Amino acid sequence: MVTTPISLEYLRGAQELEPTTHGLLPHRLPAWARAQCADPQLAMAESQPAGCRLVFDTRATEVELDALRTRPAYVGMPMRPDGIYDLLIDGELVAQASLTGGNLLMKDAAAGTEEVVPGPPGTIRFANLPDRRKSVEIWLPHNEITELIALRSDQPLEPSPITRPVWLHHGSSISHGSNAVHPTGTWPAVAAAQAGVELINLGMGGSALLDPFTARTMRDIPADLISVKIGINIVNADLMRLRAFGPAVHGFLDMLRDGHPDTPLIVASAVHCPIHENTPGPLAPDFAGGTLAFVATGDPAEVAAGKLTLSVIRDELTRIVGQRAATDPNLRYVDGLDLYGPADFAEFPLPDRLHPGSQAHARIGQRFGAVIREVISG
Repeated sequence: MVTTPISLEYLRGAQELEPTTHGLLPHRLPAWARAQCADPQLAMAESQPAGCRLVFDTRATEVELDALRTRPAYVGMPMRPDGIYDLLIDGELVAQASLTGGNLLMKDAAAGTEEVVPGPPGTIRFANLPDRRKSVEIWLPHNEITELIALRSDQPLEPSPITRPVWLHHGSSISHGSNAVHPTGTWPAVAAAQAGVELINLGMGGSALLDPFTARTMRDIPADLISVKIGINIVNADLMRLRAFGPAVHGFLDMLRDGHPDTPLIVASAVHCPIHENTPGPLAPDFAGGTLAFVATGDPAEVAAGKLTLSVIRDELTRIVGQRAATDPNLRYVDGLDLYGPADFAEFPLPDRLHPGSQAHARIGQRFGAVIREVISG
């Protein structure tokens, strides 16, 4: 077997590879950005490799990857299913695998504490691949922190050139892929495949909060299309009032335009989420049913005093994008209700009252993919 050193030349979707005791940890935010926020939720989310994949050309019929996973878990709750590695050949999903072993990040919601329980690395192996020159993609689990240790194959690997337009996206846990079953089943991955674009996914669970360091990161990443999905985390974190929200959106978009003055830019609002349509945050976990679900704890009467709901944010985003589009012809607004609205909720309810399931991810991805194709075609 031939061992290929892992580098960003082979790994797409990550901004940095941090050396660790075991190997290399992909980060979707650079070190300078991570240093500006000590939030453990952000640290976990940005180091979960949503959209990250090893990509190479080869004649190999066997490929192995050693890695160490860190899985989140809640005390007293059933374990989440194992994260999945998707193997694509020439763009088609042909195999899946999961690691064994790994660390557990045990969270105690009642005590507000978390602890890492260490475990061993594991190996995934894909065999009987077609004996011909081909493009191979190994998509890493979108919901497991993954330290990459070694990449082996029975024939040499070469980096694949990027030949498609690059789509840079930022959003919440829904963009990150929460409740999607496998990494190419997240709605951004579905949209990218449908539209024929190269995805960089900066969807980060709980962390789409209009942070300036995220905007500056995006400003410096080359892209042919940019999208920002705004709303759900602002509401469920009860982060700001209406007075602060509008200028924060303007500031975020201004920073994007500093690096991408003419790049097509989509601002999308939140998909339908009944608990927050007209009820402010903060959001709280609800374990009453024996599994993790969520409930909004705010008072709708406080909307008059500037508290934010999804309905309020959609109205404000419509106003802001309309104002800016008068001098920015490459700016477009997409209403999240057109991606997943009340009728979709009736067909595919949110399993935990917050995150779409796999069927809803597919529908959102198909609809957003159509938007991307329209924007790219002009």
